[in-house]
Amino acid sequence: MDATSRRITVRSNSQINIVFNSQEAAPLIQEPESTTLDIQSETFNETLKELNTMIGLQEVKDLIYQMYATLHINKLRSAAGLKDNSQVYHMIFKGNPGTGKTTVARILAKLFKSLGVLSKGHLIEVERADLVGEYIGHTAIKTRDLIKKALGGILFIDEAYSLARGGEKDFGKEAIDCLVKSLEDHKNDFILILAGYPDEIDYFLSTNPGLPSRFPIQVDFTDYNVDQLIQIAELMMSERDYTMRLESVNKLRDIIMMEKETSLNFNNARFVRNVIEKSIRNQAVRLLSRYKKPSKQDLMEILPQDVAATENKLKMEYGVS
Repeated sequence: MDATSRRITVRSNSQINIVFNSQEAAPLIQEPESTTLDIQSETFNETLKELNTMIGLQEVKDLIYQMYATLHINKLRSAAGLKDNSQVYHMIFKGNPGTGKTTVARILAKLFKSLGVLSKGHLIEVERADLVGEYIGHTAIKTRDLIKKALGGILFIDEAYSLARGGEKDFGKEAIDCLVKSLEDHKNDFILILAGYPDEIDYFLSTNPGLPSRFPIQVDFTDYNVDQLIQIAELMMSERDYTMRLESVNKLRDIIMMEKETSLNFNNARFVRNVIEKSIRNQAVRLLSRYKKPSKQDLMEILPQDVAATENKLKMEYGVS
């Protein structure tokens, strides 16, 4: 089996257990007395590598592997003359900002294309302003146009609950009705993912009795803990060819803990990315003021003082001494 091969082992009349192995970018379905199916897909291999670089999100990873397994088991069932257990893949993503919802949606688009579920595998990311028009009838036109663009891929609506904020007379209701109709008219042509804060998404689903049953997959994107956010920061630094001293990491940890404990709207990985980018800018100013020709190590290393500026700003903002 070559490097792009994937192995699925299955046994009839048994539950499929999906095990995530962080050392191998492949799902492994383990069952005794199994039949082996080799699947080769370079695209799928790359998609799994991308997924494996994401910190945490174990529930999400397990779900993706379940869908992967189900699709291939259905192929085996069809080959054996059994009925195809086709499923609906419209989804709800619940979670705070910076928890990976949009990134996972992009990965799913590529995954479904590699498995033949979607013909194009692209992601159309929209919000209320992209769907809701300014006069009667305009909203339906805008919404249908976006659905048309999304055919063969995923339509991802962030902060979807904003469509229901204006009440019965708001044009957002027209967008919701148009989306619901499109799920029937184009049920196998695209996947719709609605994303947003957990409580607001639950309220949104309650505004239209036809919505909840049309989204059989609901995924909770939980907040990252401090250790996971440090891992994310180190990954971001590595991708940019930067390194952090232990003192710099500890300073970053203090900043993350302060923000998590104090902020009313913690932005998870998005907050970490902002701190990293601010630290890089601070490092650039420091190097420019001290060296005519910095060494390679100087150019790579982020010092505690580069990170500290964010800490000082937060202390002033939150009144922390």
